[in-house]
Amino acid sequence: MTDTSKISEREWRDKLTPEQYHVTREHGTERPFTHPLNTEKRDGTYYCVCCGSALFTSNTKFDSGSGWPSFYEPVSEGAVKEIDDRSHFMRRTEIRCANCDAHLGHVFPDGPAPTGLRYCMNGTSLDFKTED
Repeated sequence: MTDTSKISEREWRDKLTPEQYHVTREHGTERPFTHPLNTEKRDGTYYCVCCGSALFTSNTKFDSGSGWPSFYEPVSEGAVKEIDDRSHFMRRTEIRCANCDAHLGHVFPDGPAPTGLRYCMNGTSLDFKTED
């Protein structure tokens, strides 16, 4: 995990690809069904592409049919934070990395048991590492 409190926007631009920067720092959204992590099925952990914080595990991932990697809960309490999002004439709950404030996606109340939640994440905001 990286201390991100002193990273400038210029440094973020240098560290991330243009698409990663757009999604994580400018609150963008990747096109659905375009990121390989949407169909990733191996065992492992999903980390923040910006700071390396663990966010989700493969055992909470499910195929929501939405076109984005979806999980029913974060790896631990406090791994992500919720922000009220009223953009695009909607009211949603944005999910950000609790460590570096990177935009990850949104959470919706239509997921599977046991939580009933669907953390719908941009694959671009995630880094996946297998359990080898």
